[in-house]
Amino acid sequence: MKNKQVLLSHSIYTAVEGQELVDGYLVLEEGRIAKLAHGEPSSADLKDAQVHDFRGQTITPGLVDAHTHLVHGGSREQELALKLAGASYMEIHQEGGIKSTMRATREATEAELLDKALATLLSMLQHGTTTVETKSGYGLDKETELRVLRINRELNKLQPLDLVSTYMGAHDTPPEFPDQAAYIKFILEEVMPQVQKEKLAEFCDIFCEEGIFSLEETREIGEAAKRMGFKLKIHADEIVPMGGAGLAADLGAVSSEHLMAIADEDIPKLAKSGTVAVLLPATTFFLRSEHFAPAKKMWDQGVTVAIASDYNPGSSPCENLQMAMDMACLGMGLQPLQILKAVTLNAAKAICRDHEIGSLEVGKRADLTIFKALNPDYIFYHFGLNRVSHVFKDGWQVLRDGQIDQAALQSVLRTKR
Repeated sequence: MKNKQVLLSHSIYTAVEGQELVDGYLVLEEGRIAKLAHGEPSSADLKDAQVHDFRGQTITPGLVDAHTHLVHGGSREQELALKLAGASYMEIHQEGGIKSTMRATREATEAELLDKALATLLSMLQHGTTTVETKSGYGLDKETELRVLRINRELNKLQPLDLVSTYMGAHDTPPEFPDQAAYIKFILEEVMPQVQKEKLAEFCDIFCEEGIFSLEETREIGEAAKRMGFKLKIHADEIVPMGGAGLAADLGAVSSEHLMAIADEDIPKLAKSGTVAVLLPATTFFLRSEHFAPAKKMWDQGVTVAIASDYNPGSSPCENLQMAMDMACLGMGLQPLQILKAVTLNAAKAICRDHEIGSLEVGKRADLTIFKALNPDYIFYHFGLNRVSHVFKDGWQVLRDGQIDQAALQSVLRTKR
């Protein structure tokens, strides 16, 4: 029997109905969860098993980061002075913003982009993340967008985290297309068919924002993407309440993301449609915005709320999902168990992986994160440091006492190939 393990813990957060299992244990077999129970394991459970004593720590499902812009060139620390001087996101966008990263990404070699992303993914692993959604959108021309998506596919083979790829050509209009209609025609007719042909992305994302893509343009791109077989995500209502979240619900999008400026009337639309609200509090914090997305209001009205890092070089250059979790607690006022569900099961729903990951249930993949915390509240109470001690990916302990286990990592990679 491959890799049978028993994990003991005082606190196990399952993400099933917000359940916390006190004084229990997990049995892992063949890379999956075989048993979850109260009390002490039986002799049958312990037979031929490696035992891990995590009493005094908290076990959760592996963290799922459902919104990142992983592959890009360069950095944008030169924008910090503008932020501190009070410049808005759109003012910085006019000075450089996405187009600045576009130039750096186009100029970078494939090896440079790959190595930069690999380093980021290993840092994410050390902070407890086991699955990552990764968007294109910093190439904007056909060649670079396809290169970034192919790098996503290659990255999946080179490190233990699972990547879920999203095409986001509709992130901005590049300077070689002064006519936005011409650019939309280009991505719909030249780029997206090739992305679909090579199966480079499961999702299509669109930045619906004043001065970026209008509601009408977003609908045009979204409907065309659905006809091609893409699932939809929409960056919506980040700055201006345009009704992007309502459009996401109307289009049957899997997720609507950002939502700092969502209109009250669009919240029940998200709840009714089942569209996941992927909220990005670290971005709100880094942009020095006065208002976080209304997470509590959404949760109370039945919206499925996920929390993600929005790792990117401009508005959230932070690969530590725990930072976003802290901001969701201290900035948005969500409760610890709500946040844990938002970065596990609800985040898995935002990338259509909740049948396999996101909760601790028999039969699901054994992706686990262990926090140096006696209970879930302490994870958030003791903020400002990495609280993850161990990570299991597909039943292999790839992070052990904060250090990457290279042998276990290679075992995970062999199962991917």
